[in-house]
Amino acid sequence: MNIKSILLGSAAALVAVSGARAADAVVMVEPEPVEYVRVCDVYGTGFFYIPGTETCLKIGGYVRMRFEAADEVEEGDFFDAQNLDGDEDYSFQTRVRARLNFDVREETELGTLRAYARVQATNRSTANTNGYGVGNSQYEMDQGFIQLGGLTMGKLDSLWAERDGLLTDNDWSVGDISQNRVSYTYAANGFSGALSLEDDGDGDFTPDVVGQLAYEGAWGSAYISGVYDEDAYSGSFYTTDAGLASFYFLDDYNINDASDGAFALKAGVELKDLLAAGSIFKVEGHYAFDPTEYASLEPGGYLGNANRLAIPSEWQVGAAYQQTFGKLTGTVSGVYGELFDTDLYLDSLDSGLPADVILGFDGGEYWGVAANVGYQLTSNFAVSGEVSYRDIDSSGLDDTDQTSGYVEFIRTF
Repeated sequence: MNIKSILLGSAAALVAVSGARAADAVVMVEPEPVEYVRVCDVYGTGFFYIPGTETCLKIGGYVRMRFEAADEVEEGDFFDAQNLDGDEDYSFQTRVRARLNFDVREETELGTLRAYARVQATNRSTANTNGYGVGNSQYEMDQGFIQLGGLTMGKLDSLWAERDGLLTDNDWSVGDISQNRVSYTYAANGFSGALSLEDDGDGDFTPDVVGQLAYEGAWGSAYISGVYDEDAYSGSFYTTDAGLASFYFLDDYNINDASDGAFALKAGVELKDLLAAGSIFKVEGHYAFDPTEYASLEPGGYLGNANRLAIPSEWQVGAAYQQTFGKLTGTVSGVYGELFDTDLYLDSLDSGLPADVILGFDGGEYWGVAANVGYQLTSNFAVSGEVSYRDIDSSGLDDTDQTSGYVEFIRTF
C-alpha cells in the first residue's frame, strides 16, 4: 500500500463521516408568533383586546386621600353630628379610598354587549357608620351592571340620579341613591328617552318607576325626570340602623298609608361656555307631590352624619358655576328649598329616649352654599379643596347649621 492509497482512503472516510453527521443535524424550529396586546380604539382611549378574543377591556380608577373637618352642628337636636375626635368645637378625620373600574365591551348582532363593575375600599381614621371600627376598611361593589344595546340591568345609580347634582363635590342632589334596576334607553340625534323599573328594597314585587327625557348638544344638555315611588314610607326615611323604624309621616297619616305611592319631578339645564370659554353653568330643581326618598336630603351629604334620618324636601332650586383656567378650576354652588309639613316618629332604641315619641316637624326652609378649587399638579394627579355651609330652619325644632370642608389629593389612572 503506497502513500497515495492511504490518502485517498482517509479522504473517503472523512466524507462518509461528514455525511452521516449532516444527516443527524438538529433542525432549529422557528418560534411561533406571539400575540401581543392590541389596542382597541372602537370605544375610545384606554381599551385593549383581551388576548385571543375580540372583546375589549378597560381598567381604570383612582386612589385618593382626604383630610375632612366640620364644626359642631349648632342647635342640632337629633341632627347633632358625631363628634369624632371628642373636641367640643369641631370634628376631624382622614379618609383613603381605592377604586377600580372594569369596563368590558364587544359587538354582537344585537348591539354592543357591555359589562361594568366598580369595586372600592374606603378607610377612615375614625369609626364609621357602617359598623367598621377605627382603622378598618369598608369594601363594596359600588356598581355592577350589564348592557346590551339600550337595555341595562344591575346595580347602579337610580335613573332619577343619573344627571342630577350641581358641580361642586357636595352637589346638593336629592334622592341620590343607588338601586338594583332594569331600564331601557332609546337615543337618537342627541335626544334620549329612558324608562327604569327599580327595586326599592321593601320586599314586594312592585317596583318604583322612573322616566327621563334628555338632550345633549355642543351647547350643553337638558333633562326632565319623573318618579313614582310605590311605597312612600320605605327607604331612606328610616334610620340606617337595621331593624329600627324611626320615620317622618304626614299629619293625616294612618297605617294604610304605608302602601300609598308618591310622585316627584326634577329638571335641569347645563350650559357650556356661556360666559367664557371653559365655563359651565347649571341650574336644576325638583318638586315632590308627596314625601319620598327620591326627594330627600341625605344627612350624610347635608349634615355630615349618615347615621340619621333623611329629611323630606317638598321643593328645591339650585345653581352652580364652574370656570377652568388651564390647570386651575373654580366652582361655586348654592341651593334653597322647603320641607314638607310632617311629624317625626322616633323609635326609643334609635333615639336613646326612654320611650317612643312623636315630634311636630311643621315644615321649614333650608339653604346651602359651597365653593371648590382644584389644581392639576401633573398628569393624572390633582389636589382640590372645598368648603360648604348648610342651614335648616325648621318649625317645631331648633334651627341647625354647620360648616364643613376637605382637602383632597387624588391620583387617577
